[in-house]
Amino acid sequence: MEDRHEHYFTERPLSVRQPLIYEDTLRGIPLKFWTDHGVFSRGHTDPGTEEIIKAMDLTGAGRILDLGCGYGIIGIVAAKLAPSAHVVLTDPNERAVELARQNLQTNQVQNAEVRQGSGFEPVAGETFDVILTNPPIRAGNAVVFALIAGAAEHLNPSSRFYLVARTKQGARTFAAEMARHLVDVRQVEQGSGYRVYCGMKQ
Repeated sequence: MEDRHEHYFTERPLSVRQPLIYEDTLRGIPLKFWTDHGVFSRGHTDPGTEEIIKAMDLTGAGRILDLGCGYGIIGIVAAKLAPSAHVVLTDPNERAVELARQNLQTNQVQNAEVRQGSGFEPVAGETFDVILTNPPIRAGNAVVFALIAGAAEHLNPSSRFYLVARTKQGARTFAAEMARHLVDVRQVEQGSGYRVYCGMKQ
């Protein structure tokens, strides 16, 4: 039985494994995803992820980061949409990282890699043209604020940061925090109770 006190951002989930694969079509691309207990959104694509995938513009991006990738949905779609780009997927949860790597293989993604670690630790010293995150809201505002500040440091000039959050869980607060670090912060998508914001580094 899954431990209800165990969060999906736990580094080493202890919940009993029960792998499950499902199919979805995102941005017109048919995909398959392996999921499991102890990771976010087991067995289905969560609405926030769907909204950020709708919104993300990867035009001209050579390096893309899926920050807190879970089992890899956002990064895999990004890799499919931008085949000439290199996509890095990161997550602190070792089970999520294992699943994301499996899902890269399942969906025949060649232009992406998965790294385990918290926040920007796995990409220290690296910069990106697009950073995408469906952040761990349950970890608290301080954690999300740190991700926003880190994104500003890891973006190339004139590059984009996308964040999705549930409206009732402080989406506007996160948008305001983005405006402290980035320019031209605006809402680019809304649906299913979620808002997607995009900001740019000057």
